[in-house]
Amino acid sequence: MKENVEDLLTPNLWLALPAEMLGTLAITLLGCGSWWRAFDENYTHVALTFGLTVATVVWIFNHISGGHVNPAVTLAALFTRRVSIIRGVLYIISQIIGGIIGAGILHGLSSAQALSTLGSNELRSGVSSAQGFGVELIITFIYVLAYFACHDDKRTDLRGSAPLTLGLAAVACHLFAIPYTRAGMNPARSFGPALISGTWGDHWVFWVGPLVGGVVAGLLYEYIFAAGATFAGAKKCLLRTKKPRKPAEPEKAPLEEVKTDAIEIDDTKIDGEEAPEVVVEKEQPAEEKTANGAGADEIKKE
Repeated sequence: MKENVEDLLTPNLWLALPAEMLGTLAITLLGCGSWWRAFDENYTHVALTFGLTVATVVWIFNHISGGHVNPAVTLAALFTRRVSIIRGVLYIISQIIGGIIGAGILHGLSSAQALSTLGSNELRSGVSSAQGFGVELIITFIYVLAYFACHDDKRTDLRGSAPLTLGLAAVACHLFAIPYTRAGMNPARSFGPALISGTWGDHWVFWVGPLVGGVVAGLLYEYIFAAGATFAGAKKCLLRTKKPRKPAEPEKAPLEEVKTDAIEIDDTKIDGEEAPEVVVEKEQPAEEKTANGAGADEIKKE
C-alpha cells in the first residue's frame, strides 16, 4: 500500500499516463486506418503500418513510461512486479482512453466506405472462438516475450535497437494472425474501434487471449528465461505469501529512568592494607584566634 501511495505522488506517473494514451492513440489511428485499403489477399502494408508505428511509439515514450502502449504488456509487468498496482491500473485506463480517442479521430477522417468497421477485429469465416482465442494468445505471447527480452538489463549479448525489435515482432505477429482474427494483440486497440463502430462479435476473444498470453509470457521470461533467473527465484515467486501482521502491543506508560553509579570495591585490598589515618584540623573562629593570640603575648611578657 505504501508503494502505491508513493508512486501516486511521483511526477513521472502523471507524465507517463498521457504518454501511454498518446502511444495507444497513434497505434489505433494509424494501424486501423490502413485497413480500408486492404485487399483480400494482401495485408503486408497493414502489418508494416502496425509494426512501424509500434517501433516509433516505443522509441518516443520508452524513457517515460516504458513504452507499454498495450494492456497485455502492462498486466504482465504488474504480475512480475515491475510496476505498482496503481501504476498498472492507471496505465490500462489511459491506454483504453487512447484507443477510443484514436478510433474517434479515425471515424472523423474516414470516408463512408471505411466507416463500417474502422479496422475492428473479427473472426474470419470458418474460425471458431476457441481458435481465435488461441491465435490471439500465441501472438501476444511472442510479442510480450520480445518486450521483456528487450528490457532485460542483465543481458550483454545483444546490442540492437529495442524499438525496432518490438516493431519487427509486431509485424511478424500481424502477418501470421491477420487471416484469422485481424491480429488484435492489443485489447485497447481492439476496444476503441469496436466501441465507435459497434462491432462486438466475439469481442471477449480480443481481451482474454492477449491478456492470458501476455501474463504467461511475462512470468516465463522473468523467472525462467531472463538473464540471471534461478529456480529459487521462480519458487519464491510461486510460494510467496504475505506475512500476517503481528498484533499491536499495548503502549506502556513511560518509566523514569533511575541511574545509579556503583563502585566496586575489592575487599581483599581493604583487609590486607590499613587505610591511612587522615587528620583534619578544625579551623577556629576568628574571635578565638585573636583571644588566644593575645593571651600568648601576655605570658611571654611576664
